[in-house]
Amino acid sequence: MSCQTETKDDKSCASRNCNNHRSHTDHTATDHTTAPATKETQTADTYTKIINNKDHHGLDLVKKCSCADDDPFGTFPHFATTVIHAGQNPKQWNCRAVVPLISLSTTFQAEEPGAEGKFEYVRAGNPTRKVAETCVAAIENGKHCFLYASGLAATVNIFHLLKGGDHVICMDDVYGGTNRYINKVLVTMDIEATFVDATEPANVKQALKPNTKMLWLETPTNPTLKVVDIEAASAVAHQQPGVIVVVDNTFMSSYFQRPLDLGADVSFQSLTKYMNGHSDVLMGSLTTNNDELAEKLKFLQNALGAVPSPFDCYMLNRGLKTLALRMRQHMKNGLQVARYLQDNPRVEKVIHPGLPSHPQHAIAKKQCKGYSGMITFSIKGGREEACLFLKSLKVFSLAESLGGYESLAEHPALMTHASVSVEDRMKLGITDSMIRLSVGLEDVEDLIEDLDEALMKAVPIVRN
Repeated sequence: MSCQTETKDDKSCASRNCNNHRSHTDHTATDHTTAPATKETQTADTYTKIINNKDHHGLDLVKKCSCADDDPFGTFPHFATTVIHAGQNPKQWNCRAVVPLISLSTTFQAEEPGAEGKFEYVRAGNPTRKVAETCVAAIENGKHCFLYASGLAATVNIFHLLKGGDHVICMDDVYGGTNRYINKVLVTMDIEATFVDATEPANVKQALKPNTKMLWLETPTNPTLKVVDIEAASAVAHQQPGVIVVVDNTFMSSYFQRPLDLGADVSFQSLTKYMNGHSDVLMGSLTTNNDELAEKLKFLQNALGAVPSPFDCYMLNRGLKTLALRMRQHMKNGLQVARYLQDNPRVEKVIHPGLPSHPQHAIAKKQCKGYSGMITFSIKGGREEACLFLKSLKVFSLAESLGGYESLAEHPALMTHASVSVEDRMKLGITDSMIRLSVGLEDVEDLIEDLDEALMKAVPIVRN
């Protein structure tokens, strides 16, 4: 790129080939009115001229590059100022990049004092976050989406809509972190909670109280994969004015299920899972079509400050691009693995909404467009057999979380739901022989072979 000096007779130069752009220690011109400079005096003289922003020709060292002609921050008399401002004019960021950019700036230039801009401070909003929020809202069929630093951060934010004396109804079989937050944190705020099996809408109706303000559903549930009829449960809850219906859609993703289309007020997701799909982002979301509710959530998002980083938003936006492809393969692999387990004599029970044997299979077919790769099964035996099976796996990784491209296996009673009391686990059917699988995108033959070998090690002799 050519550069221009601010002298009359100095033409556009070839950058490094121009004497004005050579390293100052390379200059050989001397002042003919004085004695030739030694190496030492020349270095000292050059240093002095650099400090004074002049080279040996007496030209300004800080030159105006042709690309900065329209940039008010293009050049300043002093180096420290120029290095901070040259090329940094905020008005230039309209470059039509095909891939959304990562905006790491924590603050944004205002047009004038007191004027509200599109973005002001990164906690309140960020261009990269806005791109991701817009995308999630669209695929959830919602108007407003808010992103958070984790799924639990989203949980905390929406529960801040409640106040002391309010009552919330929650599906009994939910993610362990949700259960822990309600039972150990929310109750300390004088907020009452009732856990019910929402697969029966009558249970929701029976639990309603005059002070009920929220119904929290999860479908399919974690880890027993119960399927709740979102439309029926929402209709019951909405018979009482002011009740907000929230549906945790994590196990299905927006590709297979859209709670807002089924009557929910808010669709919640741990985007860490299927939506991002690469096990490298921690994030949660709340999506709604209710303008009044959106205003409250927007305020809480900023006031509580648990927002994701611009880089994580960029990663999420990238992950979403393959969501449709990934979910179709998760479904294909998941169904094949579920059918294999269902026919295996070393397995006691298999739970997968796509199997006709699932108690709510008909509801799943009605409200979902497909099924994810989540499978729960019980191995014959108990904790010892379950643990030996998990330790014998080679393709599946023994790890919590789900929804990534890699296959994972875990023991709910010892891992994801360890914070749930033994009594409650037994009520929910979370036994010591239960294993949860997140079937990934590997070749399904390798997955089945891995499961088969581990089952034979854990249960060498099949007892009827």
